[in-house]
Amino acid sequence: MARKATTTTEKTTKKVTNKKETLSTDYLREHLESKLSRFYGTTLQEATKDQLYKALLLAIKDILSQKRTEFKKNVNNQRGKKVYYLCMEFLIGKSLRNNIMNLGIEKQYSEILAEMGYTLDELYDCEQDPGLGNGGLGRLAACFMDALTSQNYSGTGFSILYEYGLFKQKIIEGDQVEMPDTWMPSGEPWLVPRTDKTCTVRFGGHVKEEWVNGRCEITHTNYTEVQAVPYDIMISGSDSEAVNSLRLWKARNINAGFNMSLFSQGDYIHAMEETSRAEIISKVLYPADNHEGGKLLRLSQQYFLVCASLQSIIADHLRTYGTLANFASKVAIHINDTHPALVVPELMRILIDTYSYTWENAWSIVTRTVSYTNHTVMPEALETWDEDLFRLRLPRLYMIISEINRRFCADLWNRYPGDWARITNMSIMSHGKIKMANLSVVGSHTVNGVSKLHSDILTKTIFNDFYVDSPDKFTNVTNGIAYRRWLCYSNPSLAKILDETIGTGYRKDAAQLEKLLKYADDKTVLEALDRSKKENKIRFSNYIMKRNGIKVDPDSVFDVQIKRMHEYKRQLLNALHIISIYVALKENPDLEMTPKTFIFGAKAAAGYYLAKEIIKLIWQIGADIEKDPKISQKLRVIFPEDYNVSLAEMLIPAADISEQISLAGKEASGTSNMKFMLNGALTVGTLDGANVEIAEAVGNDNIYIFGLTTPEVEDLWKRGYRASDYYNANPVLKKAVDALKNGFNGVSFEHLYNYLVFGGGGIADPYMCLADFDSYCMAHKQTEEDYLDRETWNRMSLVNIAKSGIFSADRSIRDYADGIWHIKPILEKNNKK
Repeated sequence: MARKATTTTEKTTKKVTNKKETLSTDYLREHLESKLSRFYGTTLQEATKDQLYKALLLAIKDILSQKRTEFKKNVNNQRGKKVYYLCMEFLIGKSLRNNIMNLGIEKQYSEILAEMGYTLDELYDCEQDPGLGNGGLGRLAACFMDALTSQNYSGTGFSILYEYGLFKQKIIEGDQVEMPDTWMPSGEPWLVPRTDKTCTVRFGGHVKEEWVNGRCEITHTNYTEVQAVPYDIMISGSDSEAVNSLRLWKARNINAGFNMSLFSQGDYIHAMEETSRAEIISKVLYPADNHEGGKLLRLSQQYFLVCASLQSIIADHLRTYGTLANFASKVAIHINDTHPALVVPELMRILIDTYSYTWENAWSIVTRTVSYTNHTVMPEALETWDEDLFRLRLPRLYMIISEINRRFCADLWNRYPGDWARITNMSIMSHGKIKMANLSVVGSHTVNGVSKLHSDILTKTIFNDFYVDSPDKFTNVTNGIAYRRWLCYSNPSLAKILDETIGTGYRKDAAQLEKLLKYADDKTVLEALDRSKKENKIRFSNYIMKRNGIKVDPDSVFDVQIKRMHEYKRQLLNALHIISIYVALKENPDLEMTPKTFIFGAKAAAGYYLAKEIIKLIWQIGADIEKDPKISQKLRVIFPEDYNVSLAEMLIPAADISEQISLAGKEASGTSNMKFMLNGALTVGTLDGANVEIAEAVGNDNIYIFGLTTPEVEDLWKRGYRASDYYNANPVLKKAVDALKNGFNGVSFEHLYNYLVFGGGGIADPYMCLADFDSYCMAHKQTEEDYLDRETWNRMSLVNIAKSGIFSADRSIRDYADGIWHIKPILEKNNKK
């Protein structure tokens, strides 16, 4: 039902003559009215909330489309170099608020909607989070698209249009249940269909080589074809001229239908079989790969993304230049993690088979065009494919990878004759496996890690032989975050304090946040920060009550760990610490302590049973505590289901403590640590990933570092890590671990007890939770003391905010642009500097 307007407005017929006028309140009102009239046959006064939401979305798309056309014209006129960013996921979050804020038209639309009795927040709530990503990898890609656009670089993202995303998480009595994430109804209006750019992708079949007139002719037969249909989401930048695109590929049956003959005979299932087989490619992000079908689907998804994206990139280049001779100087292709590594052999295939390049010339183009970001230091997490499966699904690419490897190993033999260990380690193919990380390194001109520590570990461990062979190929680009989204848009009360103290320049230049340091002893500012945090905690408490029905005390300390659920992230260490507090409170319910609420957000991969068991443990601990009204006044544990970007935007500004507790040497960088820091939360963390650089920035007095360092971890493994020694030596730890056997809320976790103490068939406590437990508890004890001194705590919070500018995605993108991609911003000629 439409909400009655509070005032009456007259329609304007003012002609728009310039950009400033285009964004005036009068023009935007008229524009919105035209959308309502054309698409919904209604007026501003009579429109329902849903109609207003959809019309507003269409109006924003129009503005972005206009800007996009102008920007593309400037790009083509200046013939600037373009970057194409390939990633299996882009966790972009909701778009409406981000676009309105980036365009600087929130005030105008707020006035218009107020006339109708609505607020923008009500319309923002109509949108669902797109199911296009899962964790840090996808969020980083989204941040980078924001930073590229905000700084007027020409950049296009490529991924897959997942119909159901990863999954919608339900937690039932502690058990994670995966449900389809049906995000499309509210998110589809943002998609711009580009059916004119549809292309085909081939799988399977037989490949025959034949030399004709000195040229190798390739014949591919009996293959299966799938259509790749592109849909674009326009990406706005903050106060920028640019609008870039995220192109998402949807798989469709090449025949665009089903077998009518079988359908007519009543065989309905088989009539749809071809369509289903094709479209399954773009249904779900990261299908479980603990079986052959899942592995085949993952490989198909990766090739589908790469093949379609390269066809789009090359077509775009040829439309502008008419030749591929300058491809490497005008195109930068970046592969984010190894999922898009097939871009290397696929670009070779296109250059050789379609455009008749020699092997040497094609390889020169590929290795001058492609760059690669590595995101893991754990050898077991580096992607490999079984050769037989790969040959079956991608026969031509198998031939090309084999030849890349043959030539590469021959060169290695010339440089390191007889060094079989080195050559085997660096080989792309060995022991029946194709190693995608090695393929990425060999086929790229630059390889980067995502924090100083991570990049250092890469060159000393998994890529050491490559580094010794080609040291200039390796560099570091520390990750960054879209700080405007995570501060200016998600934390308006903090942004207001910053505007009033240091001015608004930080909104475009994050380095200016450091100006806040001069207020470190200003009690008025410190008290304002304290009030802002309390407001955010109340806001989150109201939000989580409405979203999940969970009541949270905003006067308690908010201790937050939001990470993908994984052993190395060590949510289990956090749980052991909580259990130790719970045990102490049960022994002495009158124990004095500042009330604490531990908040977790995480999804476990569908087939990762140990991770699911840890989720269940945390949930059941929380349920058990709730049964005791006295203890629950001091200690709470909550695990809101289906953690996503929207929840993070409410939770991160409200957090007091940021848990960044991975085992040293395992986390590549992390980006939640940067978001929490930016919003004034204090880090409890190991010297791992970007925690190292955060500690360097804020100083040891403004962060709580605990645990083993990376060299100490390595040394302990070499000497022989015995988890039971720590278990037996620490009575508090022993009680906490023993409590797992008795369980919580009637559920025993003896399996986790055995995992920690005896190994349960593997190494006991492989991520050293027990070794770091005592140090972790000491760090938390210090936080409790400091938190009671509000002035000290708020000053530490201020320092973290002030020093967070270096973790802006704008800075990261400039590092990539200058050091790896060699691209320049595209500005209108009269704005060029």
